[in-house]
Amino acid sequence: MATTKVLSERPLNVTLTIRLLMHGKEVGSIIGKKGDTVKKMREESSARINISEGTCPERIVTITGPADAIFKAFAMIAYKFEDDIVASMSNSQATSLPPVTLRLVVPASQCGSLIGKGGSKIKEMRESTGAQVQVAGDMLPNSTERAVTISGTPDAIVQCVRQICVVMLETYTIQGQYIIPHPDQLAKLHQLGMQQTPLPPLGQATPTFPGLDASSQAGTHELTIPNDLIGCIIGRQGTKINEIRQMSGAQIKIANAMEGSSDRQITITGTPSNISLAQYFINARFRDVATVWTDPATMTTS
Repeated sequence: MATTKVLSERPLNVTLTIRLLMHGKEVGSIIGKKGDTVKKMREESSARINISEGTCPERIVTITGPADAIFKAFAMIAYKFEDDIVASMSNSQATSLPPVTLRLVVPASQCGSLIGKGGSKIKEMRESTGAQVQVAGDMLPNSTERAVTISGTPDAIVQCVRQICVVMLETYTIQGQYIIPHPDQLAKLHQLGMQQTPLPPLGQATPTFPGLDASSQAGTHELTIPNDLIGCIIGRQGTKINEIRQMSGAQIKIANAMEGSSDRQITITGTPSNISLAQYFINARFRDVATVWTDPATMTTS
């Protein structure tokens, strides 16, 4: 029982990307008038906060950055939602404050690790953080991911998100979902990871759910990746490349290895924002793999 607590208190020296599913009213709250609120959140947390465009009732909010920046951004969002609840109850006779609720979007392949054997892991999270955590039984529409709902005080939510991040990193290192690079590949990983394409500005993110269609004209972009690193992009049984396709909305084709060539060609097709997001997630894969396997703090054991 003490394992997760110890891990959750240790610094997470990695760059993370976490996505939230929000209703339009919630999105409006964190954007604020003329974008002032989200601008303040970005500046004070140092995290990238990107919001998918569209008129669909539900939107995707992507938060990317170092672990500490991620948790600070989550805290700011949770406290903003708590302020909204307080404001909405100004004329209410209720004596207790309803909990703040956030919904994370998590790959279905990792939900088993969050739940644990017989529900042990999720029970431990609830007891140690005071937050309520629920993992949806069904996948989100046209997706390989599930919603993980967290409810509680802002502080409890941040602690719970931190523990979820730790479990996801454990899943990567223990189950081998990250391809372990040979020592002479790490320099390549770092170099490729540093070529990260910035996320598009607010309002230009590519949607990941039906009804959020981008209007820009489609195009094609090609990348050349060392053949010995292509596994980092594909993932076990194609799980990672499929996630990148889902998150970016782009079509991604990986050419077969050519005899005598040490590189593989990746062709990305989609709108400019589709392509930008696909490049971002591909480069983030290289950076994150290199970080996980060169930072002893993330090497965990069960």
